[in-house]
Amino acid sequence: MNSAKNEEDFIRKILQSKEGISLDFKQKITSKQKIARTIASLANTKGGMLIIGVSDKKRITGIDPAEERYMIESANENYCNPHAELKFDEIKWIDPYPSPNEAEEKYILLVFIFKKTPGPVKALDRNGTPQTYIRKGDKTILIV
Repeated sequence: MNSAKNEEDFIRKILQSKEGISLDFKQKITSKQKIARTIASLANTKGGMLIIGVSDKKRITGIDPAEERYMIESANENYCNPHAELKFDEIKWIDPYPSPNEAEEKYILLVFIFKKTPGPVKALDRNGTPQTYIRKGDKTILIV
């Protein structure tokens, strides 16, 4: 993104948006296998964006962008076949009203997900079986 003001405006606009077919908020990535299903579902539907470091209540909680990027890239490489195309944008957010136990400066990670090949992106399920997922509303759905 070009400037801090443009980034701030963009984030404020995104925070007013609802999760849906092409947008998902995550506070933190805790499972490569689970996030692989989300990556595949977004790629298989129409592409989309993950916002990491934002709670379900749309509060910026902040993350370690390098750690979250590693989790997402690793999930895409190890659990998605073929791999989705990912682009990342790390944004520093200055919280104008931090609570006493929180840092004023927080980072969020934008992950843009694109489908780069014909055919579905499949994600491995708990048994290691490739499955096809799509987005329906704000949910990741297994298609049979």
